[in-house]
Amino acid sequence: MTRRRFLVSAAGAAAVTSAPALSMMASKAMAHAPRVLKFSDHEPLGGMRTRFLKDVVFPAIEAESNGRLKIEDHWNGEIAAAYDALGAVTDGTTDIGTVVPEYTARQLPLHQIFKSFITGPVGGRQIDFFERVYAEVPAFPAELDKNNIVQIYFGTGYPVAFFRNAPMAGLEDLQGGKWRSASFWHLDFLKNAGATPVTMHWGPEIPAALKAKELDGLMVNVDSGYMLKVHETAPHVLVSRDLWLGHVYILSMNKDVWNSLAQEDRNAIRRAARSSYQTLGAAMDKSFDAQLEDLRKAGATVRILEPAEVRQFQAATRYKEVQAAWAGEQKGQGVADADVVVGKVTSVMDDFVG
Repeated sequence: MTRRRFLVSAAGAAAVTSAPALSMMASKAMAHAPRVLKFSDHEPLGGMRTRFLKDVVFPAIEAESNGRLKIEDHWNGEIAAAYDALGAVTDGTTDIGTVVPEYTARQLPLHQIFKSFITGPVGGRQIDFFERVYAEVPAFPAELDKNNIVQIYFGTGYPVAFFRNAPMAGLEDLQGGKWRSASFWHLDFLKNAGATPVTMHWGPEIPAALKAKELDGLMVNVDSGYMLKVHETAPHVLVSRDLWLGHVYILSMNKDVWNSLAQEDRNAIRRAARSSYQTLGAAMDKSFDAQLEDLRKAGATVRILEPAEVRQFQAATRYKEVQAAWAGEQKGQGVADADVVVGKVTSVMDDFVG
């Protein structure tokens, strides 16, 4: 055998000998590689809710799964804008996404009920409320299932605040003014309380309208007003922890992706949600207090409403009449059990605020 033939033969033998070993090494590497789940959020990374996902929820998922799952996070509408988020999760454009029911009333009609109350639980108690509703009213998880998504975590909002461009003694000063809100519920509440409800795109045009006196005030969750710096043109703020926004941010997973996960990984995600909830309430309370303090430091006049004032506003909105009218409209659109579901949610809510 020539030296050349010997080397070729030896190389071939080495390749044959090492192939199973290489294959085994590749299999091991694949076995230990985490499954990457793509996540989308319409808001930028920076607020309390988004930071909590990034710093608490996602690390908990990775830890509880022992590294088998990894979240690839995308923010600020990089994958899907707010109104497109549901569709992006439904069709698998993203594995996980933050879905806000208010933006998809046609696809998630029953989820609109949450915003129809004036008062509700605060801080971490909001999670207890939503979990109980989902457990006792199957229509809610069924509505998500119909859209090919699974809820894996609840994010919640801050209380309602009223920002006005002129001094405001109390909520009776709503009367006669032009007030903006995004929620169709709040528009009816404002009207019943004597204000002229206004719809307007959320953006710099709102502070501009407040400055030009084309708009008198804003009914919005306190953190959204704070982040848009509405207080610079509407520095008179009334707020109460009891003024329920009912704004839920559903961390949703595509149902096909969920079903493709091993049971141990589904269990890990559920454990991660539970452990994250344990610190959510304290984080929200701390952030809420910090926002009010920052508003005051920026020159805003901030007053926390007395419980009696909140009750007076609740009566003025006639919210139960608004709920009943909405349920009747939904029946006409094919949501036959809307009134029944309103009743069930009301029953749960009464246990939290009654």
